[in-house]
Amino acid sequence: MKYAKLGHTGLVVSKLCLGTMTFGGDGGIWKFIGKQQQEEADALVKAAFDAGINFFDTADVYSAGRSEAILGQALRNTGLPRDEVVVATKVFGRVPMLVGDGASADETAEAERREKHARNISGLSRKHVFDGVDASLARLGLDYIDLYQVHGTDPLTPIEETVEALDAVVRSGKVRYVGLCNMPAWLIMKAVAYAGKRGLARFESCQMYYSIAGRDLEREVVPMAKDQNLAILPWSPLAGGFLSGKFSRDGAGPNDARRTIFDFPPVDKEKGFNIIDVMRDIAARKGATVPQVALGWLLHQSHVTSVIIGARTMEQLADNLGAVDVVLDAADLAALDAVSALAPEYPGWMVDRQGMDRRGQV
Repeated sequence: MKYAKLGHTGLVVSKLCLGTMTFGGDGGIWKFIGKQQQEEADALVKAAFDAGINFFDTADVYSAGRSEAILGQALRNTGLPRDEVVVATKVFGRVPMLVGDGASADETAEAERREKHARNISGLSRKHVFDGVDASLARLGLDYIDLYQVHGTDPLTPIEETVEALDAVVRSGKVRYVGLCNMPAWLIMKAVAYAGKRGLARFESCQMYYSIAGRDLEREVVPMAKDQNLAILPWSPLAGGFLSGKFSRDGAGPNDARRTIFDFPPVDKEKGFNIIDVMRDIAARKGATVPQVALGWLLHQSHVTSVIIGARTMEQLADNLGAVDVVLDAADLAALDAVSALAPEYPGWMVDRQGMDRRGQV
């Protein structure tokens, strides 16, 4: 395993992070993403740690909180040293009440009421951040969270309120570092500047969708993150399984695959299959798999700190771990860049055009 610093902190994380969105899926969209229960989760967490992974990611909304509970229990069941692991979770979304098959009519009605009508149980207000961190700590069974990430962009809460609330949970000792997910670059920069001006805990990481089939992040977020020394943590690096190499242009693919049932995140499929063709050729030459090349491409990007992998089986975990050893040479990277490059977009193409003269002067 290889390691890197998280942004401008002294925290060291593995270049692969085990995502646990597949833990506990019992209903809704979660049953299509993964159904790993405690015993399976214990095995995956232990195998990941034994392979050198020290970074584990979850969220309060994953399987209505069950992912957090299962991950926390797995850490205890496997005896992993708390001071050696980095646990990340998130706050923002509405965490529904878990209602089992044997629930009473009153319990079912209350769950429906909360889902449809409750206010202030989602978002990034001070109230919800404070409530959310306590709820996550209880589910995880931990005394503190290493990386607490806002899971989205709240259209109602000023970013200043969110930054101040996050600083408060850091100062309380409940959280060590804070990060963000799924935010536009301008808002991230506003938050970082506000925190810096007032001496508050600042965002240290950006967990974003990023894959060789989805490089939109490179337009604004990547340059900003590099400038501000923010860690980039790609989620869905295999584009929801599209880059597994198991799908074909004629629509054929495994019936039980997540992508077959839950077509997310969006992918330009024609371009995506062209990318897979190039990756398949590289994989064949290197004795690797298509997913390993897709993950390897991300690991070769200097701005990527740690790639979040999600494995439903031990076989998938082993395959993902092998990506760390995939070496892509300059020709491989050039071929992958050519087939996956973003189309020019304003103001980027104008910035490049106007900068030609100055760049040529040194």
